[in-house]
Amino acid sequence: MSLLKIARMGHPVLLQKAVPVEDIHAPEVQRLIDDMVETMDDIKGAGLAAPQVYRSLRLFLYRVPEARAAGGDDPPLETQVLINPILSPVDDEQILRQEGCLSIPGLRGWVPRFVRIRYAGYDRHGEYVEGIASGFRANVMQHEMDHLDGILYPMRMTDLSLLAFDEEATRFPAVVEA
Repeated sequence: MSLLKIARMGHPVLLQKAVPVEDIHAPEVQRLIDDMVETMDDIKGAGLAAPQVYRSLRLFLYRVPEARAAGGDDPPLETQVLINPILSPVDDEQILRQEGCLSIPGLRGWVPRFVRIRYAGYDRHGEYVEGIASGFRANVMQHEMDHLDGILYPMRMTDLSLLAFDEEATRFPAVVEA
């Protein structure tokens, strides 16, 4: 069964906290990452977390497509892997961002997200990485981190009147501040 089919099955692992990756170099972890990269490319997604493909592991992939990059602190990025991530807000500033999700197909909603976050974790080679992310990158990282904690984006929404089917989502303004 393909990873995409598993993700769309809506398995309960999506609502559970994922467990840390113990051996980043294990062949099954590296295969999972390869399969997730292929799946993310196939769906033209910006992020994918292991629980979305029925693996309760604390790892996710993300990228910033050129069309979504704001420049400066939010440049385009090729696919990145973050294993056993830790995210924390830089400050209290939040913004509402429109999100969709492979695990909840056909819907989009406005979710409050921190504008800037600190992140730390490991890349697929076991190298420690850390930094500050803003813009779309911060948004996608928070969305994928939620998957690792068993949270789906509608659970973060503060106004469910801003949840719509994809076809209707265009009626909301481009950016609404929290």
